[in-house]
Amino acid sequence: MKTKAISSMRSAMMSFNSPDDDGRATRVLLHLQHAFEMLLKAALVQDRLAVFDRKSGRSIGFDRCLHEAKQSSRIKLTEAEAGTLRSIDAMRDDEQHWYTIVDEGLLYLHARAGVTLFDDLLHRAFDDRLAEYLPLRVLPIGSEPPQDFQTLVDREYDNIAELLKPKRRAGAEAAARVRALLAMEAHVADDAAVSNTDVRRVVKGIRDGKSRPQVFPKLGEVAASVAGEGLSVEVRFVKAGGLPVQLVTDADQDVAAIREVDLQKKYHRSATDLANAVGLTLPKSAALRRHLGIDGDPGCVHTFTFKSQKLTYYSDNAFTKMRGALRNGVDMDAIWLAHGTGRSRTQPPVCSQSGCALRAKAS
Repeated sequence: MKTKAISSMRSAMMSFNSPDDDGRATRVLLHLQHAFEMLLKAALVQDRLAVFDRKSGRSIGFDRCLHEAKQSSRIKLTEAEAGTLRSIDAMRDDEQHWYTIVDEGLLYLHARAGVTLFDDLLHRAFDDRLAEYLPLRVLPIGSEPPQDFQTLVDREYDNIAELLKPKRRAGAEAAARVRALLAMEAHVADDAAVSNTDVRRVVKGIRDGKSRPQVFPKLGEVAASVAGEGLSVEVRFVKAGGLPVQLVTDADQDVAAIREVDLQKKYHRSATDLANAVGLTLPKSAALRRHLGIDGDPGCVHTFTFKSQKLTYYSDNAFTKMRGALRNGVDMDAIWLAHGTGRSRTQPPVCSQSGCALRAKAS
């Protein structure tokens, strides 16, 4: 898998520098995404983590790779790095399955960020360097130095606004460019999807004269750190301070350009599933949830209402917190004494374990 990863990275670089423009962006993103999927799976195997799903019997998908890589002690994938990979994957998905136009400056910035991150992960997992496999001359070459991400986004936004002016008849190209910008919001949204509804909302917002921060609030949270120059330039995407983002549930509400959709996909674990995943009984799992304050964290829990039924489900964030507490040696006997239910006592003892959400709230 490591060999396939390097081979795909080589193909991505050759595609980027190719004089043939037909399908160039698609080839770059396809090979770049495949290179990272293979590299992450190779690193997970090296870390003795499963890359096959027990239920389906098939290898895990890209999203699951990112989740496992963030938990891996060897890979240590950061949230900013995961955002870079999600963005590449989202652009690849739209390029592969629909009509999308990625601005050349933004494609170059992501390609260089991909090279930098690939080298970082290769060194982290295998103590290798990309330069051992690829000469500098095959790395992405741009006609201009990498520009600031926000500058590039503003420029592309202005291009789209120009295309949407009356009598231009360039709506299809404008929508294709909007899709690329929406895909880039995956830098800061780990559970977002691009839909025609989102594209139409953005197009309407631009035609109504709204500013870029109003239409693309999440992109304000993304920045690019550029170091070096020429062939040795390094690009890393980082999180910058941006406008607060409102979660949109009403399809007619004209605010953020992209919505976190399909909450059932994000909050997919029942209380029983969560308990089984961390290896606890249901009552002890509930005690640990109370200790960590999971049931009061909107990022961990969501209650779905189906007619008269209310069902509570948990996200992978809840699983990550609980597994982290167990790996750090939390004393479940003490947790049970302080947070267990159905105990024949009037006043439970004060929790002695660190990170107690109830104790912190009381103080």
